[in-house]
Amino acid sequence: MILLSCGQQQPEQTRRAEPAQRNNPAPPASQPDSRPVIAAFGDSLTAGYGVETGYSYPDFLQKDLDRAGFRYRVVNAGFSGDTTSGGLSRVDTVTRMKPALVILELGGNDGLRGTPLSSTRANLEQIVVELQKSGARVVLAGITLPPNYGQDYIQSFESIYKDLSAQYKLPLIPFLLQGAVGVPGMMQPDGIHATVKGNEVVANLVMRTLKPLL
Repeated sequence: MILLSCGQQQPEQTRRAEPAQRNNPAPPASQPDSRPVIAAFGDSLTAGYGVETGYSYPDFLQKDLDRAGFRYRVVNAGFSGDTTSGGLSRVDTVTRMKPALVILELGGNDGLRGTPLSSTRANLEQIVVELQKSGARVVLAGITLPPNYGQDYIQSFESIYKDLSAQYKLPLIPFLLQGAVGVPGMMQPDGIHATVKGNEVVANLVMRTLKPLL
């Protein structure tokens, strides 16, 4: 009994100490970005085709806004190869962002494919209507076509943007690539897409149009 009594309880100094539990502080919860959204809605010219991630014109536009002290968040909703038909099919993905402003740049691929101008205009018009219904202010960015498409076709194509701008009272950028096309180092070898430097120029052009609206 003495032996059993001694074995039932270990002396205090021989007990194995349990490691103290350390409560690591939880990482701080990330705050949601509450800045109003500016959606850049377009095709490869918006998406930044041919340049590294972070060097599209919407990326440079964000930097321009930050430098100027404007609290907006630019979302790149560009999709390479998109047409006005494709843009219309995904316009709800843009309206769900509840953007304050949308820079709408679509139609170039329609023109290059010879899509009937009436279809291009109808699609763009419907996109504008849907964006405005969501409460967004729309800035329309026009584009043009290579000279080999013929002057008559090109003029009719460019008129789509002018007509929609007038009809729906949209701020218009007549030619998104103004200041980049024809300038050495500003365009990629395909002559269609801007380089990094060209995208900086495009962002500056867009910024000048946006400033009065912010």
